[in-house]
Amino acid sequence: MDTVLSQGSEERPTTFCYQVNGSCPRTVHPLDIQLAIYMACAVGMLITVLGNLFVVFAVSYFKVLHTPTNFLLLSLALADMFLGLLVLPLSTIRSVESCWFFGDFLCRLHTYLDTLFCLTSIFHLCFISIDRHCAICEPLIYPSKFTVRVAVRYILAGWGIPAAYTAFFLYTDVVENGLSQWLEEMPCVGSCQLLFNKFWGWLNFPMFFFPCLIMISLYVKIFVVATKQAQQISTLSKNLAGAAKRERKAAKTLGIAVGIYLLCWLPFTIDTLVDSLLNFITPPLVFDIFIWFAYFNSACNPIIYVFSYRWFRKALKLCLSQEIFSPRTPTIDLYQE
Repeated sequence: MDTVLSQGSEERPTTFCYQVNGSCPRTVHPLDIQLAIYMACAVGMLITVLGNLFVVFAVSYFKVLHTPTNFLLLSLALADMFLGLLVLPLSTIRSVESCWFFGDFLCRLHTYLDTLFCLTSIFHLCFISIDRHCAICEPLIYPSKFTVRVAVRYILAGWGIPAAYTAFFLYTDVVENGLSQWLEEMPCVGSCQLLFNKFWGWLNFPMFFFPCLIMISLYVKIFVVATKQAQQISTLSKNLAGAAKRERKAAKTLGIAVGIYLLCWLPFTIDTLVDSLLNFITPPLVFDIFIWFAYFNSACNPIIYVFSYRWFRKALKLCLSQEIFSPRTPTIDLYQE
């Protein structure tokens, strides 16, 4: 790591990431601030991984939760959990140290995994919106229309399309030629941020914008239909009323999840799009704030489930008690009042 003195400064060294010409300058934080940021990021990663791991375990373990919607939730939780395990540790080091020390190969791989898991999340939220739309607006044909087989197809598409799309734009020679000018304009050695910004700014904006547009339009219709159903629910039988109430509750909860997703990701997405038009003038600190605000969304869904789903709280209570070791526990009806 190289250090030089700025002209006219009183022993204010400028620190660089590498001892080579063209190295990126490094922002050196005081040790206590570095430790505080590392601790905050570690807590965030722990919440993200453990919360989504529990969702995966609960849906897999309890047989009553083996439904098409919950399988989509399980797959969504996997994407968020992998983000916490495989992406956030290196993102933490990049944010705190303000340098990328892991080479071009890991820079590209990190960008690939980051983009894959984020796009997978929004695809799954879009598919869950379709599921809720069918459950609320077409309740009579929903059980036969949205089956486990259909959910599996959605899951495969939710992972396959982002994986192929991201790999094509990051690893093929055709796009490599298109990105060559961008890559040649990397401002300094030790920066992985510009590639990530450019990739998100233009190539991923359509993959973010159109699913969001679909989700918003579907939830507007769901809200209108659910409001009408709420007015008619008193005329239904007790069993039908209970089922309709659960569907509306699920739609409301997932609507909150979609809203929080948009709240977390819109600032970063808009910034990267506008930033690419202004020659990437966003300060590193602002970029880190936006990206970590977006990452925070991966920890939100399990927290939303705790406050919204009674079955989730019951499953959590069972898992934290010795009852989880009982052979009868997997067959417990978590929906029973």
